[in-house]
Amino acid sequence: MKKLIIPITILSLLMTSCVSKKKYASLETQFNETKGTLQKTTLEKEELETKFAKIEQRVANYNKKINSLKSDNVTLQKENDVKLDMVGNAAVISNITRKRMNETLAKVDPAVVAKAKTLKDSLNIAISYNLKNKINTSDLATSDDLNIDIDQTVVMISISDKLLFNTASYQVKQGAYSLIEKLANVIKSEPSMDVMIEGHTDSRTISNIAVQDNWDLSVKRATSIVRLLEKKYKIEGSRLIASGRGSTVPLVDNNSEENRAKNRRTRIVILPNLDKFFALLANEELAEK
Repeated sequence: MKKLIIPITILSLLMTSCVSKKKYASLETQFNETKGTLQKTTLEKEELETKFAKIEQRVANYNKKINSLKSDNVTLQKENDVKLDMVGNAAVISNITRKRMNETLAKVDPAVVAKAKTLKDSLNIAISYNLKNKINTSDLATSDDLNIDIDQTVVMISISDKLLFNTASYQVKQGAYSLIEKLANVIKSEPSMDVMIEGHTDSRTISNIAVQDNWDLSVKRATSIVRLLEKKYKIEGSRLIASGRGSTVPLVDNNSEENRAKNRRTRIVILPNLDKFFALLANEELAEK
C-alpha cells in the first residue's frame, strides 16, 4: 500500500508543477503583450502631445496675428479720428472733428446754420462763431493805415508800411512795437490759429546794398515781423509763416503816389488750423464741466 501511495504523490506533484508552468507562460505572454501595449500607448501619447503642442503653437500664432490686427485697427481708428484731408475743394473730416463741429453748430443761430449747403459751409460757420467769441481786435486802432477784416474763418489785418518801416527798409520802427504787441495779443487769444505775415510792395524798382528787389524787400519785412512775434512776444514759431509777395498782389493800380502807398503794406493773415481748433474747443468744454 505504501508503495502505491508514493507514485501517486509523485504524479500529483508533477501535474501541479506542469500547471504552474503553463500559467506562468500565459502570464508572461500577457505581461509582454501589456508591456508592448504600454510602450505603444506611450509612443502614441508622445505623438499626441507633440501634435497638441504644434496645435497650441498655431493657436498662439493666430491669436498673435489677431491681436496685431486689433492693434493695427485701433491705431488706424485713432489716426482716422484726428485726420483731416482736403480732396479737391471739398473738406474731408474725421468722425471726432465732425462731432465737435456739430456740437459747436448747436450753439449757433439755427437761421445761420440753415444757410450751410456744404460741409465746408458748416466748418466755416463753426470756426467763425468761435473766432467772433474769442478774438478781440477792439484794441487795435482803426484808421486808413490799418484795416481789419474777418471773412468766414480768416482774420486779415492790413497795415500800411509807414506804420512799420522806413522807406526801402525792413527794420521795424521802434514806434511800431506797441502796435505789434497788440497784434501778438490777438494772435495769442486764439491758439488754434496759425499766422501768415505777408509783405507787399508797390511796383517801383528797388535795389541797394541791403535789398536786391521788391521780392527781397517784401520777404525781409515779413521775416522781421515774424522774428519779433516769436522772440519778443513769445508766439510759437511753428504757428508763424513769413511770406513775401513783392508787387504781384496790388490793391489798386500803381499809377499814383496815393495808390502806391496803399499797395505798400504788411498783411497779417490769421488762418484756422482745424485740428487745433476742435481739439482746443473740446478741452475747453471738458474744463467747463
